[in-house]
Amino acid sequence: MKYSIVTFGCRVNQADSFAIEEALRRRGGVDAPAEDADLVIVNSCSVTATADQGTRQTIRRIVRSNPTVKVVVTGCYATRRPDDIRGLPNVVRIVANDDKEALVDLLEAEGELTTAERFGGGDGPCGVTLAPGVAGRTALTLRVQTGCDQQCSYCIIPSTRGTGRSRPLADVVSDVRRTVDAGYREIIITGVHLGSYGRDLRDGTTLLHLVRALAEWPDDVLFRISSLEPMDCTPEIVERCARSPRIAPHFHLPLQHGSDEVLEAMRRPYTVAFYRELVGRIRAAMAHASIGTDLIVGFPGERDTHFAEMVSLVESLPMSYLHVFPYSDRPGTAATRLSGRVDGNTIRDRGRVLRAIGAAKAATFRASQAGCEMRALTVDDGWSAVTGNYLKVRLEAARPRNTWITVRL
Repeated sequence: MKYSIVTFGCRVNQADSFAIEEALRRRGGVDAPAEDADLVIVNSCSVTATADQGTRQTIRRIVRSNPTVKVVVTGCYATRRPDDIRGLPNVVRIVANDDKEALVDLLEAEGELTTAERFGGGDGPCGVTLAPGVAGRTALTLRVQTGCDQQCSYCIIPSTRGTGRSRPLADVVSDVRRTVDAGYREIIITGVHLGSYGRDLRDGTTLLHLVRALAEWPDDVLFRISSLEPMDCTPEIVERCARSPRIAPHFHLPLQHGSDEVLEAMRRPYTVAFYRELVGRIRAAMAHASIGTDLIVGFPGERDTHFAEMVSLVESLPMSYLHVFPYSDRPGTAATRLSGRVDGNTIRDRGRVLRAIGAAKAATFRASQAGCEMRALTVDDGWSAVTGNYLKVRLEAARPRNTWITVRL
C-alpha cells in the first residue's frame, strides 16, 4: 500500500499527520508521491477561507494526476464543512477531528487498507516509523494538548477542535523517551492552546510542570516550545527556559493586534502594556532569544488610528519575525456579526506595511547575531542547520543530517 499525506495549517496538524503516518507504516504502508499513491490523506485547516480553498484545490489537482487514488480528508475543514468536501472527486471518507486519532483503525475496519501481512508487515513502533528523516523531517512535532476554551471572537477552531484536552504528563514523558531513543535530537512541543496544558486533568498538572520535566531531561536533546498565548507565558516559564540548555530560546507569542480597543473586540485577555512587558522580560533573560508573533489586519472596526497603534507598537518591539494574516470572516464566530468591515484594498495595503516591517525586523535580528557561536542541528541535505534561536544557516561544508554542530554566524 502506497500512501501520501498532505498537511495544511498549524503544527498541531503536523503532529497529527505524523501519528497517522506512524500507524500506516506499522501496517506496511510505504510513503510515495501523491501522484503515485494508492491512498492520499489530506489533513485540512480551516483557520481562513484561503485554507479551505487550498484543500479543495489540492484534492482536485491530486486526482487529475492520479485518477484511481482514494482520498481521505480529515482536519478542521473536514470537521467544519464536510458537505463542501463530500462532492469532491475520489473522496472515500471524511474523518472529523474527534475521530482523527482512530483514522487508520477506521480505514482498516472498513477494508480501505491493504493489510500489513500481505505486504510483509510494518516496522514496529520504534523502527523506521520514528527514525529522523522519515518524510523529510529532522525535528519531530509532538502534540500534548488539543482543543481550546478561549473563544476569541474571530476564531473558528474551538468549534472544530472542541474543548481543551491534555495528555497525562506520564504519557507525554513516555512519548518523549520513545522519540529520543529513536534518534530525534529536536522535539517541538505543541498544542491548540498549549498554555492551558493540564488544566482539564484536574490533578494539579500545569504547563510549568511539563516545562520543568523537559528542562531537566538527561539526554542531549532540544525542546522547542510552540506557540504560547501571551497570558500563558508566565515569569516562571521564562525563567525556567532561560536556565535550561534543553529549552530553545525561541518564543512565538501571538499578539494579533496592537490596539487595546481591537484586542478587547477580539476577546484577547491581555493588553498592549502586558505584551510589551512580557517581550522585555524575555529579552532581558535571554539576549539571543528569537521572539515571533502573529498579527491580524482588517479586523472589523479597525480604523486608521488602530492600525497606526499597531505599527507603532511593532516597530518599537525587538521582534525577530512577524506572521501577518488578513482577517478572514468565519461564519459561526462572534466577529462575523460585527460592523465596520474593512475593504479588501485597505487590508492588502496594511498587510504590505506590516510585512515590510517584519522583513526589516528579521534582517535586524539576523545581523545582531553575527559573530556569535551557537549550537545548531543539521537539517535537509546537510548543507543547512537550525540554531536554538530559530536561525536557519547555510553551511560551508555538508554534514550528516540530524547532527549537532557549532556554528559561527
